[in-house]
Amino acid sequence: MVNGMGTGFAGGGSGRGPLGRIRRRWDDQAPVVTAAITMICLVAWVIQMALYLLAPLHYQQLLLGYWAFAPIAAIHEPWMFVTNMFLHATNVSHILFNMITLWVVGPVLEKLIGHGRFLALYMISGLGGDLGLMVYAVLVPSGWGTSAIGASGALFGLFAAILVVYRRLGIDIRSMVVWMVINFCMPLFVPGIAWQDHVGGFLIGGLFMLVLLRMGRPGSQLRGLLSWLLPTLIFLAALVLLALACNIANPMH
Repeated sequence: MVNGMGTGFAGGGSGRGPLGRIRRRWDDQAPVVTAAITMICLVAWVIQMALYLLAPLHYQQLLLGYWAFAPIAAIHEPWMFVTNMFLHATNVSHILFNMITLWVVGPVLEKLIGHGRFLALYMISGLGGDLGLMVYAVLVPSGWGTSAIGASGALFGLFAAILVVYRRLGIDIRSMVVWMVINFCMPLFVPGIAWQDHVGGFLIGGLFMLVLLRMGRPGSQLRGLLSWLLPTLIFLAALVLLALACNIANPMH
């Protein structure tokens, strides 16, 4: 098991005012990263809804042309790799289900591995989901014309990570596995779900968590920071290279 060393604010949590409260919650291992991700997703959804209701044509142009992840355009518009994982469909069920799922897994995992590692895991898993869509496009050329939004790739990475951690701790994971199977089977019954995103996020998130655990318990604040920052940079570089390799098959390349 890894801990959260190397992820705290310098100076402790004794300050007053908003910054002092943030420091105290950070040092107390409160799920501040989970809360921040949730807030970003909710604010983004409110903005989406406002644009959708006030300027639907402009909203569709922004969504499909810039914000959603589209394999065919992603290399030339790389911000898509990030923006899509904080956006959701304009129906309430999509964001509601994803945010509930985030709060089922996020606080537990963030407390177990620390804030910095949790944020890195979330982002790397989301990028892994994007890569899943690109790999699928290479294998099935019609995939180049698809687009996707949602936090599902990152969430499936969290699922894989908590399975890895629970397995390491000797916790019974059978109920968790059943929940995972149900979620993986949802695209069979609910149309429009980007299962490729789920698979990519799950595989990359699980692998990243295995590497983090391999780094062991850090012995100092600097080593604690490097124990998750270095693997994050390595995974990020590998994902970029794999995405560039996939893009060779892009019909618009």
